[in-house]
Amino acid sequence: MNLKSWIRQKLVYITKPRMIGGYKRYDGIYLKNTRISNTTFIDNPENFEIEDNVFVGHYNYIEASNGITIKEGCQITNFISITSHSSHISIRLYGKRYGDFQNHKGYEKGSVFIGKYSFIGPHSIIMPNTYIGKGSIVGAYSYVQGDFPEFSIIKGNPAKVVGDTRHMDSKYLTENPELKEFYYEWAKKP
Repeated sequence: MNLKSWIRQKLVYITKPRMIGGYKRYDGIYLKNTRISNTTFIDNPENFEIEDNVFVGHYNYIEASNGITIKEGCQITNFISITSHSSHISIRLYGKRYGDFQNHKGYEKGSVFIGKYSFIGPHSIIMPNTYIGKGSIVGAYSYVQGDFPEFSIIKGNPAKVVGDTRHMDSKYLTENPELKEFYYEWAKKP
C-alpha cells in the first residue's frame, strides 16, 4: 500500500460516521449504554443533561446554552437540530444593526426537555421552550415548539399532536403479553 492510499484510508476512517459507545457527561458521569455519533455536535455541553440508554444518530446539532434534557431510552435519529435559543425573529427586527445590540427583542431563549423513551424522527427541528412528554414520537421533518403531553404522536410544520402512542403500543402488547412488564415498568412511573 502506498502512502497516498494509506492516508486516504485513515482519513475515511476518521471522518466516516460511526456510533461511539459510552458517553461521559460534562459532570463526569459515564453513561455506558448511551451511544452518540462522532458526527453529532454538542454545543455548551455543560448545560446538556442526558441519561443512559440514549441513542443520538448521525449529523445532529445540539445547542444547549439554555439547557437541554434528554431522558433515559430516547432515540434521536439523524439530521436533527435541537436548540435552546433562536434569533429567527430578532434578526429581521434589527436588520444590519443586529450586531450592534445585546439582549435583542424577539430573541428566543428556553430549555428543551425530551421525556423517557421518546423517538425523534429524522430532519426534525426542536426549538427553545419545548417540552416533549415521555413515550412520544416526533415524525420526520417536524418543526417542534411548545408543550406536548406524554405519549404524543407529534408531526408537521408547525408540529401538532396527531395521535397517542399508547393506542399503537396496545396492539403489540396484546400480541406479545410478555412485553407488558417491561413496558409498564417505565410507562407507569412519573
